[in-house]
Amino acid sequence: MRQLIIAERVCLIGHIASKAFGLVGMLLVVPHAEIIFNLSQVGETAVQLSMADGGVVDIILGTVAVSIYAHRTLGLGTWLAFMLPAMFISLGSELLGTSTGFPFGDYSYLSGLGYKIGGLVPFTIPLSWFYVGLSSYLIARTGLKVAQKPSWGRHIAAIAVGALLFTCWDFALEPAMSQTSLPFWYWEQPGAFFGTPYQNYVGWFGTSALFMSVAGLLWRNTSIKLERSQLNLPLVVYLTNFAFAAGLSLAAGFSIPVLLGLLLGVIPAVVLWSRISTTPAQVTIEPVTKEVSVAKVEVALK
Repeated sequence: MRQLIIAERVCLIGHIASKAFGLVGMLLVVPHAEIIFNLSQVGETAVQLSMADGGVVDIILGTVAVSIYAHRTLGLGTWLAFMLPAMFISLGSELLGTSTGFPFGDYSYLSGLGYKIGGLVPFTIPLSWFYVGLSSYLIARTGLKVAQKPSWGRHIAAIAVGALLFTCWDFALEPAMSQTSLPFWYWEQPGAFFGTPYQNYVGWFGTSALFMSVAGLLWRNTSIKLERSQLNLPLVVYLTNFAFAAGLSLAAGFSIPVLLGLLLGVIPAVVLWSRISTTPAQVTIEPVTKEVSVAKVEVALK
């Protein structure tokens, strides 16, 4: 267990460092890349590698950190019951979106996020849906005390709030990834909301709500009771990814999408986290009991 905790922390620190390095690089280094190129071959190679593989390494580190956390905190079955639906459903939506325009709109991915599945969707995209999605859902589910006071209303509210938190990340992400000087995807027809179609956010909310609903059904016999310290990693992951996107968007002058994401995503996430108990808790799997009737058997003795 100690080795897992160390690996989790190393990957989390690497994920945060990659985000910070990428933000500084895209804001300060890339606009003045000629200076780096003129310094040495090492500087030129570093810039080229960071542009080609920086986003891939960042997302992989985030995925590994959250996966170790989920395996250690929730258990193998509970972790996989979220990760597999999240990755397959989001990949299906992305492949459908890049092929038909539904549910997000007409868009295409450029280079910079790794190998493209089917030549359309970078393999890192469903990974990011998983690790930010799980972070959002756990914050919502635990903050709304679904395990302590289970009801259909609370389950539905946790899915809705989790999907909202996840979608609010995209408010800051879209301008940063599609409207700046170094885009990672582009819209065939720029939308009305700072270059992004409103349909895109409906697609994000619907896709994330769908895989969170599937996970919620698969978790129906699992009572996930986490204390506040156990939600530190999901909160840090959520805030780190939002901060990276917000930094790029603000630098490009997109303040309204960032403010919207801050008000509807970041602040509610922190409030939900602050409502979580600090007393020790655990993940318990409640067994399903069944009554079995046995027919009376009479035995005659001679």
